[in-house]
Amino acid sequence: MNDRTDERDGGMKAHGVAQVTDADFEVEVLGERGRPVLVEFTADWCGPCRQLAPVLSSIAAEEADRLKVVQIDADSNPGAVTRYGVLSMPTLLVFRDGEPVQQIVGARAKRRLLHELEEQLATA
Repeated sequence: MNDRTDERDGGMKAHGVAQVTDADFEVEVLGERGRPVLVEFTADWCGPCRQLAPVLSSIAAEEADRLKVVQIDADSNPGAVTRYGVLSMPTLLVFRDGEPVQQIVGARAKRRLLHELEEQLATA
């Protein structure tokens, strides 16, 4: 898992949001207990993903006690993409105790995304 960014990222990766891969998805996402995990399936070429990056950074910082936020590069990690039937970028999947419980497709403003995540945050 890696939460660093570098020049090659093209702005896709959200600051303060951990990067996961097919190799550590099971441990970092499916193995998390006690709080839901929001996974953004993203790609370097995805404009809406870049728009969503600061929203995810803000939510990750503000809701760290109730929500774990991670990103996975869809192009480099086809296993998770195939397993969860991700067809569009960005796709946000919320996992609770290893199971997907909510799917959101497309970029959102912070207020709207928090509203859509309200049920998951309320039970965290």
